[in-house]
Amino acid sequence: MKQKKIQLNQEEKDILGAIENDKLVSVGIKKSELRELQEIAKNTFAKSRTISIRIPERTLFMIQSAAAKEGMPYQTYISSVLHKNVTN
Repeated sequence: MKQKKIQLNQEEKDILGAIENDKLVSVGIKKSELRELQEIAKNTFAKSRTISIRIPERTLFMIQSAAAKEGMPYQTYISSVLHKNVTN
């Protein structure tokens, strides 16, 4: 089976070089960040149900923009915002 050659950009090459030369150093993680990440992971595997809601197009656009800034799909972002709202 022929493997496809992956092209790396300069940043990816630098990261790969640092890994290969053992130049990366762990920065650690704060306990509060660890708890937050653990909660996110736990919620990722929680059973969920599908719902349908109607929201104005403008609101959806703002949600999609906010989700993009957070680096996540907008539906995941909506779920996260709702979860934070009802648990705080």
